[in-house]
Amino acid sequence: MILADASIRALVESGVLVIDPYEPQHVQPASVDVRLGHQFRVMRNTRLTHIDPVTVDESLMESVEVPDGGQFVLHPGEFALGHTSETLALPDNIVGVVNGKSSVGRLGVQVHATAGFVDPGFEGVIVLELSNVATLPILLRPGMKVAQMVFQHLDRSAERPYGHPDLGSKYQGQRGAVSSRYAANYPGDTTAAP
Repeated sequence: MILADASIRALVESGVLVIDPYEPQHVQPASVDVRLGHQFRVMRNTRLTHIDPVTVDESLMESVEVPDGGQFVLHPGEFALGHTSETLALPDNIVGVVNGKSSVGRLGVQVHATAGFVDPGFEGVIVLELSNVATLPILLRPGMKVAQMVFQHLDRSAERPYGHPDLGSKYQGQRGAVSSRYAANYPGDTTAAP
């Protein structure tokens, strides 16, 4: 069941659902608007020949910090990672779904490629997989409302919520635009050679 505005407000005010910072005016009828953070990661596509998901390659993406009042240019066809300004902490019986805001979607901004689901028990910022499907560059600014979080109750509490020691939850507690940790699924040394 999708949570309505009054339910979201009650859960946040009771501390069961954490949204920090919390702006009550960002609560919509069945979602909460979230804002764009300051850190972005962009592909270094002029220096690399391919992406290998099972290899840790720190040179794949470059980190860019945008100050308050600054802007990040997302070019047509470009992919970048961003993150929410807000840190979320979900209890073991609520999941989150991140969706783009209609107003920025109508300009050509997509906020997630496939990772729009937030497990119960997750704590951290939400990393946004930003794409520009328009034909012109789009200026993104830290603090702008870029996505919305929808929350749903599970039929019961998860037995092993995200962050449980048995799960190897790679993104628990993430801060900033965290790159893929897919290579952690493979044992042994998968570090790229220089």
